Amino acid sequence: QVQLVESGGGLVQPGGSLRLSCAASRSIFSINAMGWYLQAPGKERELVARITSDGRTNYSDSVKGRFTISRDNAKNTVYLQMNSLKPEDTAVYYCNAKVPGTYGSEFNAWGQGTQVTVSS
Repeated sequence: QVQLVESGGGLVQPGGSLRLSCAASRSIFSINAMGWYLQAPGKERELVARITSDGRTNYSDSVKGRFTISRDNAKNTVYLQMNSLKPEDTAVYYCNAKVPGTYGSEFNAWGQGTQVTVSS
């Protein structure tokens, strides 16, 4: 199993920046991919950004050019740098890890969620 601990959310004005952090309880070398999802009440979680163990990244169209996902392998931590924030970015952000199981299986681990509010 892997545990994920998130931090860095808060209240920011439009155009401002935040950096979310997600610390994993095991080496991220052993995790297939890590990413960030957002969720509004009553809706499904949606992918924001993802990074694989070999460094490939992908982003939702709405955040391309504004958000950057990165990792620090020595700290077992993944970051989401959020720039040029917009009110529509307001949501709870969840860290996700896709952890390999036995015989090619995979399971999801989730952080506790951190609130990001963009408002003037």
